[in-house]
Amino acid sequence: MVDRAVRKQEADGVDPDFWPWLAQASILIVDDEAGLRNFLVKTLKPRCKLIDEAFDTREASRKLDEQPYDVVILDNVLPGKSGLEWLAEQRATGFFADVILITAHADLDTAIAALRVGVVDFVLKPFRSNQLLSAVSRCLDRNRLQRENMVLRQELKSVSGLEGLRNKFCGESHAIEEVRELISRVAPLPSTVLLTGESGTGKEVAARSIHALSQRADKLFVPVNCCAIPADLLESELFGHLKGSFTGASGAREGLIQYAQGGTIFLDEIGDLPPALQAKLLRVLEERRVRPVGSERDIPIDVRFIFATNADLPTRVEAGTFRQDLFYRINVMEIHMPRLAERGEDVLDLASLFMRELSAQLGLPTVSIDDKVRAHLARYAWPGNVRELRNFIERALILGRFPKLYERVEERNDRKAKTLADVERRHILSILRETDGDREEAARRLGISRKTVDRKCATWNV
Repeated sequence: MVDRAVRKQEADGVDPDFWPWLAQASILIVDDEAGLRNFLVKTLKPRCKLIDEAFDTREASRKLDEQPYDVVILDNVLPGKSGLEWLAEQRATGFFADVILITAHADLDTAIAALRVGVVDFVLKPFRSNQLLSAVSRCLDRNRLQRENMVLRQELKSVSGLEGLRNKFCGESHAIEEVRELISRVAPLPSTVLLTGESGTGKEVAARSIHALSQRADKLFVPVNCCAIPADLLESELFGHLKGSFTGASGAREGLIQYAQGGTIFLDEIGDLPPALQAKLLRVLEERRVRPVGSERDIPIDVRFIFATNADLPTRVEAGTFRQDLFYRINVMEIHMPRLAERGEDVLDLASLFMRELSAQLGLPTVSIDDKVRAHLARYAWPGNVRELRNFIERALILGRFPKLYERVEERNDRKAKTLADVERRHILSILRETDGDREEAARRLGISRKTVDRKCATWNV
């Protein structure tokens, strides 16, 4: 069936590479001529996900308030006001979709006026179906590239570090098996998800997995770290803004929530969202509409929300720093990401996986994980969780050997130590950490010989 559709597209003169994007497109046709509307619907409906039509600008405005569209096909000659006049009004209220203008008059004045209000393509009357399909395909491709570039810019800003989907849940521990089961259950559903857990446990990887297993997998996944964007810019980044809505707003801009249209937006560190934005986000979640900064018009959205935090949100709710109603709104399905120290032998499986993957990425030979290193890996507390383990393996590849890994979980237990030997061990290991494993420098600071430090480390198997 797909092959037949692709061959039909080729016959129409449309690049088959655009076919998947065309098949997912939602398009609004605004034209007062019933015959032309019927032709456009007949041409586009078999190829697109959604086709709506409006016979005048009033009907078109009502349609825009009800449904987001990827492309609007607009006739310029309409009753009451021209298509360009109507489009200028819509742009002033936060309408960002691509517009193709249908016109019988391709004079310079019309072209300049159209460009000023954001028309991205023209179709001159009379036209054939392949001309229309090509114009729509160009708009969709432009829109796709623009959104993907925006997402890439956001990912470059991210400080979370990604392990990738292939190694997302390596391991057989009960804790990670439970995470896998919960993700498989919630991913196909439209439910909002809250991911909790310490930094470095893989919350963003879990969010990407939910998106990849959902019905929105062919749309964008937009990650946003709420801590990485200055508080005074976060509102316009999320919701968009109009030209002149604040100092420095030299042009209108679509927000990240709208960029995720049809896909998934992942808001990390949601616990640090400023109080003023908490109320606005709550309204977006309840009404499924966003209002760009400076606009008086709400724009409908079709987006799945996934949230993450390493904060204790119930405690923040009690303290009054996080809205209770927002907490209940985002906490539809909570998935807690376990600490690496809770995952047992998964540490060794992950270490081996990271060794293979990073060795290939860096073009460096693998470093043997012998029994002594395995014992250290299994015993270490991993306060930085999976991210710390990955960084540790990368350092080992760069150095060509494993750096010293001093046990922190034992240090915590040592806080209750009562013997002089326990205190001595804790102090020496602390100095070794400060010197990054340099035993010569540690011995100097401790006022003992290097041989003594070596003997102590051998005794403690470090």
